[in-house]
Amino acid sequence: MERKTLPDDAPGEYIPYGRRPYYRPDPLPPARDFEFDADFQQLLQDTIYQLGRLEGIGDETDTNPLLYTTMVRREAVESVVLEGADVELEDVFRSEGLNDGGTVRKDVQEALNYEQTITEGANRLSEGDEITLTLLQDLHEVLMEDVRGHCEYPGQFRAKPMNLPAASSFQEPFVPPAPDNILELMTNLVEYCNATSEYHDLVQFGLVHYQFETIHPFEDGNGRLGRILITLQLIQNGYLTKPYLYPSAYFNRNKIEYADRMRTVSETGAWGPWLRFFIEGLRSQAAEAVERTNELRTLRREYERTYGHEKTAADRLAMRLFKQPYVTSTDVAAMLDVTQQTARNAIKELQAQDVLTETTGKKRYQEFKAVDIFEILDQPLE
Repeated sequence: MERKTLPDDAPGEYIPYGRRPYYRPDPLPPARDFEFDADFQQLLQDTIYQLGRLEGIGDETDTNPLLYTTMVRREAVESVVLEGADVELEDVFRSEGLNDGGTVRKDVQEALNYEQTITEGANRLSEGDEITLTLLQDLHEVLMEDVRGHCEYPGQFRAKPMNLPAASSFQEPFVPPAPDNILELMTNLVEYCNATSEYHDLVQFGLVHYQFETIHPFEDGNGRLGRILITLQLIQNGYLTKPYLYPSAYFNRNKIEYADRMRTVSETGAWGPWLRFFIEGLRSQAAEAVERTNELRTLRREYERTYGHEKTAADRLAMRLFKQPYVTSTDVAAMLDVTQQTARNAIKELQAQDVLTETTGKKRYQEFKAVDIFEILDQPLE
């Protein structure tokens, strides 16, 4: 078949292959030089500032574990929803009791795997590992364990060609590089991750994310792992110490633009709009995470004034909702070391105060969520 021609600024080429040509991106860094205007430079500075504010809440997450858990789980949920999962944030908090015939629902498991993967990656970097092919393959194996999708060999680069649906109806499906290109391209990618770039770190992260998603090295899970890689780069380069950021929420809200910006880079070399979009995602999500944290901090202080004396089982339960905001009577009995009846009484008292609400609609095997806490966790902060 004829080679599909692209302009000289395109950072790759289409190569004839089967029914459709595949796209092979050029190695990183891009051959062309970038010039960034004053508005872009200001965006970089604003993003660095917001990331610094986000990192500044680290000490508080040690004393208020819900802050850290929420950040990681929100990113997990947003990322798997972006890939088509049907799961909400509260489902992940109630996952231990969320059984259908004895098995955890696949979509919830997918989010839990994401949480485990990003946590393991962050831990390995904090222990001195670099971003390597081995690390990415190990994380992919964790990510894909026992979840939906089409990944016959987790942790291994794909051995088959792929067609990716286009973001717009007028576009043809996108065919990422043929399998025999992957090792070379991924080796270049991880080398660039660990190299000193001529561009700002945040620009480098945007280049790497584009490249990873364009290579699409695995059979499945590329979107999820590519977004995990963003956070790992932030940690490796000292912007964060833990995975506090949830960039997938931004990409999820702008999913068509997300895909279209990267496709446009491939076919026209329009790096500027993609990098602005990408870095704005980091800035807005860092700012949102700080705002949500401040709201949780304020709520905790209100609870401390009302329930902090912990004179009753209900008082003690109210304060412990900041560690476990989704409970059953069995959870409460174990948490407070009280009888089931005392646990039920405490729950009933907090229900009367609109602190807890029952979520199943059942008379038996009831489950309760912390109303005020989830109102903050679930609300959009755009």
